[in-house]
Amino acid sequence: MLSFLKKQEKGWVGVDIGTSSVKMVALSKRGDDLRVDAYAIVPLPATAVIDNSIQDVGLVSEMIERGLKICNKPLQQAVTAVPSSAVISKTIELSDSFTEFDLEEQVKIEADRFIPYPLDEVALDFEVLRPSPSNAGLNEVLLVACRSNDVEKREDAINGAELSCQVVDVDSFCIERVYPLLVLDGADDQALVGLVDIGAATLTLNVFKNNQIVYNREQAFGGNDLNHLLQQQTGLIPAEIEHQLRSGELSDELMETVVLPFRSTISQQISRALQFFYSSGAHNQLTKLCLQGGGVTIEGLADIVAEEVGVPTELANPFAGMDVDSKINPARLAHDAPSLVKACGMSLRSFEH
Repeated sequence: MLSFLKKQEKGWVGVDIGTSSVKMVALSKRGDDLRVDAYAIVPLPATAVIDNSIQDVGLVSEMIERGLKICNKPLQQAVTAVPSSAVISKTIELSDSFTEFDLEEQVKIEADRFIPYPLDEVALDFEVLRPSPSNAGLNEVLLVACRSNDVEKREDAINGAELSCQVVDVDSFCIERVYPLLVLDGADDQALVGLVDIGAATLTLNVFKNNQIVYNREQAFGGNDLNHLLQQQTGLIPAEIEHQLRSGELSDELMETVVLPFRSTISQQISRALQFFYSSGAHNQLTKLCLQGGGVTIEGLADIVAEEVGVPTELANPFAGMDVDSKINPARLAHDAPSLVKACGMSLRSFEH
């Protein structure tokens, strides 16, 4: 059937609550064709979220409401995610004869053996992955757990903005979900592809093979380092600096003396992350490097990183193959795309049935 004859399926809005901003992406789907309906990036006050932990639920709700006004769409349902650093995940093997209720009870028993805090303080979920390749009669089961408080604060922030939080995912799962949409010429499924996420306070390297993360490492470095330099020069509050960086309103002098030289610092940090990766075991050379996050949109950064690390490098854009709502500025969306990767992966969760 032609896609335009198929019913359009509205997705949930993905709400990525970061340390420095809230990113929101709303997608819809008709057949296999995805469409960007709306998006927003709203800076957060410095005290609202610290180390990816929500400190002020009401303030985060207020910024989500502001994002909804920017989206200007009738959005009602949402999906968000907890950071993978706050999550314990483990693949276990359990008998394939368990009924649904018995399986849930058995998962709780197994979880109690390796989760270092009481189960009544834990949000726990699991998924049967596949039959065990080595043990007949057993299934591989993915068990995921994090503190209930981390989940509840995100739910409360979203529900407080008059949205209904349908799912709380894990950000690494969201990145795996969106990864196939990234345009990575010359990278087949067997290739090793690095996806570098530069957030406000952390740089995360995820290495993919067969569309799955096979290596992950975080290090303390992020866009806040640049913001602090600019704050020293200008005296502006972080939210205003974020706005000027995104909108291109910084003076030419600050761009030349602070922002553009910071590209070398970023490339050195990425090189350091790759050194840890190559020293971690018998890994082949990366085929491609893709940059995501709010700290990667500085002009010419991809070229400088490619020269530093010797790997072809590009900026992440999951929307390159999508239709775009006529009210969205395509050039602005392409500029903001690296910041919206996780929020896009969250919205894609809507279409998994």
